[in-house]
Amino acid sequence: MYKNYKKEGNRIRINFTNTSLVLSTKNGKELKGFAIAGEDKKFYWASATIEANEVIVSCDKVANPVAVRYAWADNPECNLINSENLPAIPFRTDAWKGITQK
Repeated sequence: MYKNYKKEGNRIRINFTNTSLVLSTKNGKELKGFAIAGEDKKFYWASATIEANEVIVSCDKVANPVAVRYAWADNPECNLINSENLPAIPFRTDAWKGITQK
């Protein structure tokens, strides 16, 4: 489960609970399902890599990122799992209002 994040220049480092578990992908391929946004609140699909038990997220289109979302869609394509083959649950680091909220 998502725990917190830390901004590092043009990327965001995501931390998870149960950090004794190793992160990987269910299909051995690159991470999918991460989107990142700047202060303009426009999300772009992002590159993500696993470093130990954290995920580093970035995108060339977002120079100053402030928010990350994972599997935040109706039918998301995502593949982050832990060493017990349990999938990461969808999360977002922002509290911005959605299109259905006033």
